[in-house]
Amino acid sequence: MDRATKFLAISFLVIAFTSGFLFLYKGLQHKFIEPEHATILPSAMDLPSFSLTDHNSLPFTRDELLGSWHLVFFGFTHCPDICPATLSQLAIARSQLAEKGYKTPKILLISVDPERDTPDKLKNYLSYFDSSISGLTGSPEKIFKLTKTLGIFFSKSYDQNGDYSVDHSAAILLIGPDAKWHALFQAPHKIEHFVTDIPRLTSKG
Repeated sequence: MDRATKFLAISFLVIAFTSGFLFLYKGLQHKFIEPEHATILPSAMDLPSFSLTDHNSLPFTRDELLGSWHLVFFGFTHCPDICPATLSQLAIARSQLAEKGYKTPKILLISVDPERDTPDKLKNYLSYFDSSISGLTGSPEKIFKLTKTLGIFFSKSYDQNGDYSVDHSAAILLIGPDAKWHALFQAPHKIEHFVTDIPRLTSKG
């Protein structure tokens, strides 16, 4: 083998090795890292069609979820503790993710007390939190249909004076840009759980 042939052979091997290394490196870069706290659904679940009203009195349907990641929480404005605490945690987590340069899902509060939670009531309530949070309400029938499909529990609890509160699931659903339910955060919630897992979940696929 002459020198020119040897040179070409060595050059070919170097190129092949470099290409293989870059391919492996890119593969490792895009390797999905499992979340530490959230539960991924075995198969992303299509959300049912629904028609609700947002805190600006505008219609909100399933199509509004397309194109963005959403964190969906079911609660109500008269909630004394869990709801305000959870919304505050989500807002702080979203801010921390933005500071780190990660994707920041939109946040949705869907009321499980639609009789009292009018759009104006939701708008006033959400003004105490992050401006990225939207509120949804609708008829009791529409809310019940949506929550039943998603396995979200809620029930009124009356006191001796006839006033009521609402017991409800505290889970947070992660909805993808395809308007499908991808993952679930179970209570108790912590800011660091969202900050750790959301980048992993939103980079999946």
